[in-house]
Parts: sequence; C-alpha cells; structure tokens
Amino acid sequence: MSFRRKAKVDKNQAQIVEALRKVGAVVKHVHQLKNLFDVLVFYRGNTYCVEIKSSRKSKLTEGELECKQELESVGVAYWVIYSVDDAMKMLKIR
Repeated sequence: MSFRRKAKVDKNQAQIVEALRKVGAVVKHVHQLKNLFDVLVFYRGNTYCVEIKSSRKSKLTEGELECKQELESVGVAYWVIYSVDDAMKMLKIR
C-alpha cells in the first residue's frame, strides 16, 4: 500500500496568500500537485503561476525547475517570490 505524503508548505505562504487576498486577488492552492508550483493567483484579468520560497537561498526542485522551463517555453511567466513585498511587486502594487 502506498501513502502520499502531505506537500510541504513554506512557512511564509499563509502570510503571502493573506496579503494577496487583501488587495483583491483570488488565490488557489495547487502545491499538492507534484512538480508544479504553489499557487495560482488571479488579479485584474491576469493569471500568475507562483512558487513561494521561504528564503532567497532556497532552490527550485528539479520538478519545479522543469515546470518553470516548460511554462516559459510557451510564453507563460513562472514567478518565484519570497515575501509579501515580492507579491505586491508581481501585481505591480506599490
């Protein structure tokens, strides 16, 4: 019998998601899907594929890196953010 482990969530993810929602973004969690990214963010007609890391020293996993490269190969941006400030910059909120 095989058991699926719970996907790891970076400690700053809740704070970043809360800040995004406060400015009116819709945030959907997809971190449970292996080799993807953490959240989809919808804001003012735009969709953002976002990987949240707790530190700038944190590296993308091999699967995350492959996803990033695949999405970017078809013109889709893959955002890696580390803070609420990064999230606001992504949405172009000052």
